[in-house]
Amino acid sequence: MAPSPKELVAKVGDNLEKKAAASEYKKESTPARILGAGSAGIAELIVFHPVDTTAKRLMSNVGKVTSASQLNSVVFKDKAGASIPKRFFSLFPGLGYAAGYKISQRIYKYGGQPFARDYLAKNHGDSFDRAFGRGNGKAIMHATAGSIIGIGEIFLLPLDILKIKRQTNPEAFRGRGLFKIIQDEGMGLYRGAGWTAARNAPGSFALFGGSAATKQYFYKLEDYNAATWTQNFFASIAGASASLIVSAPLDVIKTRIQNRNFENPERGFKIIKNMWRHEGFTSFFKGLTPKMLMTGPKLVFSFWLAQTLIPAFNKVM
Repeated sequence: MAPSPKELVAKVGDNLEKKAAASEYKKESTPARILGAGSAGIAELIVFHPVDTTAKRLMSNVGKVTSASQLNSVVFKDKAGASIPKRFFSLFPGLGYAAGYKISQRIYKYGGQPFARDYLAKNHGDSFDRAFGRGNGKAIMHATAGSIIGIGEIFLLPLDILKIKRQTNPEAFRGRGLFKIIQDEGMGLYRGAGWTAARNAPGSFALFGGSAATKQYFYKLEDYNAATWTQNFFASIAGASASLIVSAPLDVIKTRIQNRNFENPERGFKIIKNMWRHEGFTSFFKGLTPKMLMTGPKLVFSFWLAQTLIPAFNKVM
């Protein structure tokens, strides 16, 4: 016998109840967030710093790479003709800056997004549910929290700039130490802040949103912290892939702004104009393939660890 209208309404209500509201969240402890995110950053640095250097040098290269020897020169620079061990270790420039930046950045981003999420859930969770529907609102709220945190990353920009210059343009230092550079350059170390924020906002939205959407729609999880290692892994792949594709053009522009000599800066719009005129539309996606193949796994690896370790630390603390 067909259900009555009253029974149908009750069934829909039951299904809505099964979908977690945006205002419902499980709060992890602050130490768990810091330890989980920091551990992910340290592990990522150890495994992937050479990969990051390779991607940055490819993005900074002007013109097309048409041969293996040219690729060798772009990636290994003045060590292109050296032995294999020397070429390998040439991919570790700026490791100190990278450690300071990467660990701080991962603690801030992976550990900070839950704080932004908590604030949105407590104060605006019902608004997300009303605007996007129960269940949908929760995933979009996670993405929005990620976007907010991504924009705030610009306060770490000086460390990022120093890391990139050490990787791609070491002659910019000319024997100067860290404190001398800070003294000389001042606010110039925040060059490209606007472009960084413009890249991070959609990139972080896609990273956390892609992961949340996978857990919400594919794995049907009401509590995202209940995801298994495997579920976190595939959710991280979805989020990282979306993030890299969305942020690719702005990432190329940001990298080119930051790798210039300190005394010879170039504005973002001039870079866009020159890229469009001399290198074409595809230049805005330079390095995307190696980023998907190399930087992609780095982001997946650290995001996966953070999503898994934060709840794990929370259980034992």
